[in-house]
Amino acid sequence: MIVVMKSGATKTDKEKVLDRIRELGYKPHVIHGTTRDVIGAVGDERKKLVLQQIESMSGVESVVPILKPYKLASREVKKEKSIIKITDEVSIGGRQLCVIAGPCAVESEKQIMESAEAVRTAGAHMLRGGAYKPRTSPYSFQGMKEKGLKLLAKAGRMTGLPIITEVVNPETADLVAEYADVLQIGTRNAQNFELLKKIGKTKKPVLLKRGMSMTIKELLMSAEYIMSEGNHRVILCERGIRTFETATRNTLDLSAVPVINNETHLPVVVDPSHGTGHVRYVAPMAYAAVASGADGLIIEVHPSPEHATSDGPQSQTPEAFMEMMAKLKLFAEAAGRTL
Repeated sequence: MIVVMKSGATKTDKEKVLDRIRELGYKPHVIHGTTRDVIGAVGDERKKLVLQQIESMSGVESVVPILKPYKLASREVKKEKSIIKITDEVSIGGRQLCVIAGPCAVESEKQIMESAEAVRTAGAHMLRGGAYKPRTSPYSFQGMKEKGLKLLAKAGRMTGLPIITEVVNPETADLVAEYADVLQIGTRNAQNFELLKKIGKTKKPVLLKRGMSMTIKELLMSAEYIMSEGNHRVILCERGIRTFETATRNTLDLSAVPVINNETHLPVVVDPSHGTGHVRYVAPMAYAAVASGADGLIIEVHPSPEHATSDGPQSQTPEAFMEMMAKLKLFAEAAGRTL
């Protein structure tokens, strides 16, 4: 159920409503709107009718059932798009597109510093890079771990770019959160519910990638796991799904973007690098992602893709990224966005 507060409701009115929701055995979640606040009451669906009595309390406009299974992520709870603030200068979900760029993995200090400087010069807003790498093969490069986190943080300080990196298990979540501005949940962990709950207890923004075989509903339910623990700063990421097609690494489902925008207030970014797996297709799909309504892009950029320890074939060179960013500005303007 959602409790819609009146536009003139006082802080005392709100506190009394929160206390009453807790007394009834539900967990309240306050969602701040542009004109009024909404309080989501999450708990046992079988007893939701008892919440109707809250409608008579001071400052309450109405109590409305949430029909979607993803309660807090639903447009029923919040009509307007959420804007996730990363720093004072960077946010995702507003009119400005957010471009996240960098190598798949942190390989050395020289490599991450060169990458960071290159993407900053080209106009990227955030730096990406993997310190912990969940790989299909146990013999593949698994990342530099905490040393990689320290190098990422150093590159972020050098360029002024906030950093995003992946969390692979609950045990290292707190460590990664010490260094990263945004925590990434990769496709293999998109339904690792214990990890999602752990991340939900942090205060850091979260980029949740769609699992390679997940439906949109399942993606939103994973977001709900994070939000139900108190962290509402969730960014969704379409990164391609597994189909029978072999010409590309995955099938980049750009139809998911308008569907997600219709279903949830959470912002959505697109990863055309993992979505296609081939550098020649990254730029065209980045332009198409902007046209589909994406709030941002996450692009793999490496100073020497042929020597990359992972995902070299889908990584752009700094020169190619610079060229793509120049053209991307035109597509952003056509879509009513800024870059």
